[in-house]
Amino acid sequence: MTRSRRISLTGVLLVMALSTGCASLPESSSPQAIGSLTAGAASTTPPPPAAGREPDLLLRDFVTASASSANRHQAARQFLTSAASSSWDDGAKTVIADKIDLLTGPRTDTEAQFTLRSNTVGLLAPGGDYQAGAGTVDSNIRMVQVDGEWRIDELPPGVVVDRSQFFSAYQRKSLFFVDPLGAALVPDVRWVSGGADQMANQLVQLLIDGPKPTLAPAVSNELTKDVGIRGPITKADGRTTQVGIGTGGVKIDFGGLQAVDAKNRELLAAQVVWTLASADISGPYVLLADGQPIDTDKPDGWTTADVGSLDPLASPETDVGLHALVNGRLVSVGDSSTTPVPGYFGTVQNLRSAALSTDGTLVAGVADTGRPAPEPSSTLMIGGYDSGAFPVAEGQSITRPTWGVDNNAAWAVIDGINVIRASRDPANGQVSVLPVDAGAVTALGSRITDLRLSRDGVRAAMIVDGLVYVATVVRQANGTYSLVSPKAVANGLGSDALALDWSTGDAVVVVRIATDVPVVQVTTDGSRLDALPSRNLTAPVLSVDATTTTEYVADSRAVFQLNNNDPAGDRYWREVSGLAGVKATPVLPG
Repeated sequence: MTRSRRISLTGVLLVMALSTGCASLPESSSPQAIGSLTAGAASTTPPPPAAGREPDLLLRDFVTASASSANRHQAARQFLTSAASSSWDDGAKTVIADKIDLLTGPRTDTEAQFTLRSNTVGLLAPGGDYQAGAGTVDSNIRMVQVDGEWRIDELPPGVVVDRSQFFSAYQRKSLFFVDPLGAALVPDVRWVSGGADQMANQLVQLLIDGPKPTLAPAVSNELTKDVGIRGPITKADGRTTQVGIGTGGVKIDFGGLQAVDAKNRELLAAQVVWTLASADISGPYVLLADGQPIDTDKPDGWTTADVGSLDPLASPETDVGLHALVNGRLVSVGDSSTTPVPGYFGTVQNLRSAALSTDGTLVAGVADTGRPAPEPSSTLMIGGYDSGAFPVAEGQSITRPTWGVDNNAAWAVIDGINVIRASRDPANGQVSVLPVDAGAVTALGSRITDLRLSRDGVRAAMIVDGLVYVATVVRQANGTYSLVSPKAVANGLGSDALALDWSTGDAVVVVRIATDVPVVQVTTDGSRLDALPSRNLTAPVLSVDATTTTEYVADSRAVFQLNNNDPAGDRYWREVSGLAGVKATPVLPG
């Protein structure tokens, strides 16, 4: 789609995004997972096809029944002949469509042919990996009479599901894998279906199966292929019913952990505990290795507190606090006023953007050189929070810097195409600047205008020619870095993206050029696009910075914050009191 075409469709696409199952939050509500199933929501005995149903109506009933994947789509298989049921590969793919048209073909008294034309919005790959997509898929269907009733006798592999039915039947859950430093858990979003008492077993098995292919080069998994589950997953006291529902905890006995040391067992426990806890499966989590506790100090099970240092929802930004750029200098923001930071960045007045390391000890800033063209107009400065700084790179344009998880490397994009990583040696303070292999990203368009690393350092969210992408960050064996597998995640955005930042580990907040809904939130798998409230904002919105609980934006008048924990009916942008009446840009660590 060309730029002019994309902009001209802004109104249409945004209405689609905000009125369908993909992104349907009213602007006063809080972002939350959609389509959650309650206990017992999955029927164990699906109703049979209605007697005497005309073939076109029966085919529509089949599409509705296909939303239930229980027992290899048992509900949908009732609409097939015995031969078709035996040959149908329902696991090949799942096409999610926002519109399914039924085209009628030739028909006799005993045979009828149809084409299901699906307007695709996504595909569900094996393992529950949602992949945003677009286009039209045609499925040719042949139906025959069996004992006076119409049944499907020929159909292609895979399943076609209406989007609203998909979101009602499937739940969005996160698996957690380990970052390269062994210091953080990285979310891997999957969509699963079935009863609540099956959820623990599904999630643990998905952990053992490993991360999705696009994420695999950047994470490790303590539940390797050598690890298995001995016997059924039960409640902590051994009961085999209602596992994962209500209280009573979970007990899992793993095999294949004989050679796993204490540190890696703790990482394994963190993966399992946070995967189950984030799916609302309560503990204690009794984790065994060949019948014995994987940690003898925890014979009664693990809690989230036992692996709290790896809490994937923690927000380290709150320890450093909110800062801002005011009149070209970096200031810390108090309850009612601001204070220039004590080092270089608090004394100059030529900063265009700035970023704090996660621990708040270092600052990277883009300064205006004041030199006329064709001399570089921007320089990337790096220094201590309370000390001096020195230049490390120059260009006509430099994106807002972003810090890696180790607090010693800042990333930026020079002149829209050259991604660099400026790494500081903590032993001597020397900074080395190395290029990042971003060929997979620059192939998507002509210019990168924003780049933000996730808090775990494993993903990068970017704006390329106004479109939003998420790529995987891979550290190569020689110590260099690459951005691989970029994926468009905001297909319904409608107008160009101006700025973005990570909200949670699997969601990005995006500022749009459009004035009607200037701020949206999109999930990293592209399955959701949600309008955030616009009350109190005055277009244009110019920047965004976020924590896991709060978004900060600068509009044409001031800096505002949005608290995700506010009640749905009372959720709106409030001016930051410490920056009241001040033109500023919010700055958070990361």
